[in-house]
Parts: sequence; structure tokens; C-alpha cells
Amino acid sequence: MKRILLFVLTNLAVVLVLGVVASLLGVNRFLTSNGLNLGALLGFALIMGFGGAFISLLISKPVAKWSSGVRVIEQPANADEAWIVDTVRRLADKAGIGMPEVGIFEGEPNAFATGAFKNSALVAVSTGLLQGMTRDEVEAVLGHEVAHIANGDMVTMALIQGVMNTFVVFLSRIVGYAVDSFLRKGDQESSGPGIGYYVTTIVLDIILGFLAAIIVAWFSRQREFRADAGAAGLIGRKQPMINALARLGGMVPGELPKSVAAMGIAGGIGQLFSTHPPIEERIAALQNAQG
Repeated sequence: MKRILLFVLTNLAVVLVLGVVASLLGVNRFLTSNGLNLGALLGFALIMGFGGAFISLLISKPVAKWSSGVRVIEQPANADEAWIVDTVRRLADKAGIGMPEVGIFEGEPNAFATGAFKNSALVAVSTGLLQGMTRDEVEAVLGHEVAHIANGDMVTMALIQGVMNTFVVFLSRIVGYAVDSFLRKGDQESSGPGIGYYVTTIVLDIILGFLAAIIVAWFSRQREFRADAGAAGLIGRKQPMINALARLGGMVPGELPKSVAAMGIAGGIGQLFSTHPPIEERIAALQNAQG
């Protein structure tokens, strides 16, 4: 419930902020008495599309900490925590990035990386994953998350999401205006958009939004293959990552907040909308990789 509430409130706040920005810039007035102002509409679509994606990226780390209940390891309380921190430090040094914050959260097996910048990211692992895997396997999972950071996957996904959002907002309103104009053809007295515009825009926002989500999920799945290979490269051998994936395949992965689900070690429902490829495909890709 906490995650759902935070997700809803965060998105409402983002939409409100972007609405204010669009209003101040005047790009929300793309429907004029002379027709559709495409320049203003493009500006509005860019603000709503990329603005939302990058605000979500910038606040991803604090939101992930709060929603997942991540306890950042400031000072290791035991040998296991010291080993986790030392392992992340070693992997980060090898990847050429700054030392991420390292955290632990209660829950079923999973892990994630988040943060807007490579040198100030967060790597978090669940207690379920730590309890259910060997140290070699945990190291591979940590390498996977560090590889996500080193590859700049969080920024890349934000850019892709921004492009898709912009496309959805822009196209749905153009089609909505065209449909509304057709339905009100010959009506000289009415001014402003009619019901045809609003209904068409809402329907297309939903339909195009689903199509955009499929494309974003496809890109996310490709990132997982790269992160798996990156983990094998950082460790120096691929078997620990293969073993970790095989072990994960026999577990029930924990649910992650939507803001970091694409950067987890497992997750997603349905092939088209899944942010992660099937475990079998990931293992096969590693086994077939050179080295």
C-alpha cells in the first residue's frame, strides 16, 4: 500500500509541476481559434514527455529508499555487511565509477540499482537474496547492478521513456483535433475543442501508452543481457552469473517499485511488458558469449 500511495502521489506531483511549467511557457495553449499550433503542441509534448521522465530519474534514489525501506550501510554492522560494501567498492573501481551507496532491504530475492548519476548511485539487495545465494552468486548480482550503473542504463531508459511519452502526447492530440474537426464540420458557432477531441485524446493516450510501454520494455530487456555480460566481465568469469540466474530461476522474486523495476535483477509480467528476459534466455546468452 505504501508503494502504491507513493507512486500515485509522486506522479500527481510531477504532472502538477509540469502543468505549471507548460502554463508559464504558454505551450499549453496549442489549441487556438485559428486551429492547432503545432509548435506549441510540440513544446507541450516535450515538456510533459521528457520532463516527467527526467524528474522521475532525479528523484529515483530517495523514492526507492523510502518505498523499499532500504537501509543504507553507513557503517557495516557485521562481517557480511562489510563484505558487501567491499565487494561493491571493488566492482565499482573496476567499472570506473564512483562508489555507490550500498543498502539492504527486507523482502523476497531481488536487487536493484538506481540514481541519476554514475558517481552517486545506489545498489540495494534484499535479505531474501542474501540468504538464498552463495557469496559467488551475490557477487555476480552486485556486478550486474554495478554494470547497469556503468552502462548508464538509468539515463538511457529515461531518454527512451521521454521519447515515447513525447510521441504519445503529440500524436494523440493531433489525431484528437482531426477527429473533432471532422465531427464538427459545418458547425460555425462552436468554439474550442469538442467532446470528440477529449474522447479521442484519452483513448489514444491509453492505446499509444501501451504501445510505448512495449517498446520501452524491449529496450529494458536488451539492457539486461548487457548487464549480465558486464557482471561476468567485472568478475572475470561468467559461471557465477550463470549460477546466480539459475538460482534466481528457482526463487520467487520480490516486487520492486516501478521507478527501479527495470534495473532490478528480476521482474516483469508478460513477455511484451516484461522488463527482463526469461532466465533461460539470459543463461543461454552468457553461455554462448565469447570468453
